[in-house]
Amino acid sequence: MKNTIIISSILALLMTGCTPDDVNTDPNVTYNTIPETLITYAEKELSDYMNTPSVNENNFRLTMQYWQEAIYVNESNYNFTARNVSNNVWGDNYVNVLNNLNKAKQLIEQYQPVPSEVSTWPAKKQNQLAIIDMLSVYTFQTLADTFGDIPYSQALNNNQFPLPGYDNDTQIYESLISRLKIDINKLQDGEGTFGTGDILYGGDITKWKKFGNSLLLKLGITIADVNPSLSQTTINTAISGGIISDESQSCIFRYLAETPNFSPIFENVANNNRNDFFGGKPFIDFLNTTADPRISKYFQTVNGMYIGQAIGLPGEFSDFSAPGIFAYTPVTPGNLITYTEVTFYLAEAAARFGIGGNPEALYKNAVQASFSEWGYSVQDAQNYIASHPYNSSNWKKSIGEQAWIAMYNHPVISWNFYRRLDYPELQAPPTAINNADGKVPVRLQYPTLEATTNGTNYAKAAAAIGGDKLTTRVFWDIH
Repeated sequence: MKNTIIISSILALLMTGCTPDDVNTDPNVTYNTIPETLITYAEKELSDYMNTPSVNENNFRLTMQYWQEAIYVNESNYNFTARNVSNNVWGDNYVNVLNNLNKAKQLIEQYQPVPSEVSTWPAKKQNQLAIIDMLSVYTFQTLADTFGDIPYSQALNNNQFPLPGYDNDTQIYESLISRLKIDINKLQDGEGTFGTGDILYGGDITKWKKFGNSLLLKLGITIADVNPSLSQTTINTAISGGIISDESQSCIFRYLAETPNFSPIFENVANNNRNDFFGGKPFIDFLNTTADPRISKYFQTVNGMYIGQAIGLPGEFSDFSAPGIFAYTPVTPGNLITYTEVTFYLAEAAARFGIGGNPEALYKNAVQASFSEWGYSVQDAQNYIASHPYNSSNWKKSIGEQAWIAMYNHPVISWNFYRRLDYPELQAPPTAINNADGKVPVRLQYPTLEATTNGTNYAKAAAAIGGDKLTTRVFWDIH
């Protein structure tokens, strides 16, 4: 009940509906508040972005060909400019998440403890700042993975840098890894955090440590192709520090049944009384061909069959499989880092570097984790694995295709696996916009707002990454 009150009050106070003219100012936010409310808001906004299927913000369910639009198919054909999608992604992450985290950090640093708090405040303050920074690391990584070079060192300081420069994404990653290691080491058990204001873990420092190490694992595995040395040391540090090791430790945002605090999937699929999405043919065909039982949780049947529409084409909603019941459930949680995701990183680390154990055993564990996440038994998973064994001669295909299936409700992360492992072998639809050059996008273009208001720095960044295109690869995507 206390969480309900916190979320409802904070959304009433702070809910934003537009992107401001720079990345540092949210005109809809009242900052005369306490850090706990800002943390609640930032956590929800981060989860909302990572999980929403709104075509105005997060189209990766479409890009990964899980879903297809029923009527308006611009985004299925990679036209992200008509709705200013990149502007919204930028605003979601810089304004709604990072700026609110930064303001919470400032309030904590300025706070003067009352006499009864003097002895306990330093440790609590250290925990709070470490958690804020870990969430900031997560968000900056998401932005760098999406765009490449981004404002980083000059971001969130509007007074000094109203038009922030862009940092090299390789150097951003190195900085994020360093920051995260420091944050994890600063966490102290039993010393207080944000309490119920922290919806993700309720102030549980043990779980925050596992989150931090799992995020470190994610950072390490992402750079495996471009910096194997740093990748391996980072992965080893993460594993030795203690990562998420079961589903109860997953970092998820728990939504509520009431508006406006229900799942953003429910909001866009069910609450608006529109039938905008059904299954994509490549994904549903793959599940059908491989007799994957998870299809019954992922989609609904049409006359007893699972049917997907060709990517890029509209269709009659009743002719194709609607998303599964989870999408029509208001309390479906939002995924940030899940146990399933972590198990696939471990399988990949073992296949690449021989770290952490036997690749085949870890592959089996990853698939089993996905089955468990969706309510299937160990025997169900074992039966499936027997028909879909690990292929050591093409481990990228084995892990990449299974991660594609497993990350069905974690589409931003699925896109990362796809770009890193080059599986599944997705094909752009023939109806895709010319800017896609006949390919599935591997990055988003910078916001038009940046080109118009921060033009000089935008132009430098676009040139540095090789052109502001959907086909320009971020630094770690070398294939």
